[in-house]
Amino acid sequence: MVSPLPELVIAEFHKKIKDAFEVFDHEANNTVDVEEEEPTGYIRFEKFLPVMTKVLLEKRYRPIPEDILLRAFEVLDPSKRGFLTKEELIKYMTEEGEPFSQEEMEEMLSAAIDPESNSIRYKDYIAMMVVDDG
Repeated sequence: MVSPLPELVIAEFHKKIKDAFEVFDHEANNTVDVEEEEPTGYIRFEKFLPVMTKVLLEKRYRPIPEDILLRAFEVLDPSKRGFLTKEELIKYMTEEGEPFSQEEMEEMLSAAIDPESNSIRYKDYIAMMVVDDG
């Protein structure tokens, strides 16, 4: 008898993949603009999902552990407020290290910034982005 665990793992991967895909699906039509990658200029979710599921199941790319991501955000938040303002995040993304392009910055902000507080509560953001290694 096959254990139900793999189905649960796959279902969890599918949810995380769908959530991540939707961040870039600006027209909410199950496609993402990838002109540089695909001759059609977009990739459909139905094509993306099985490929990413296989990548995650085979553990080809090791995710950064949650505690390391948290420490990275805490370095940017020395007063330990638990959040960064939109302005602080923009500053770090454009002035420190390898700067984000305008498009990368807008995509990150749309996924990370809470519109009510105009800040990123990084523990919540990390929890949303981390795949459980199980």
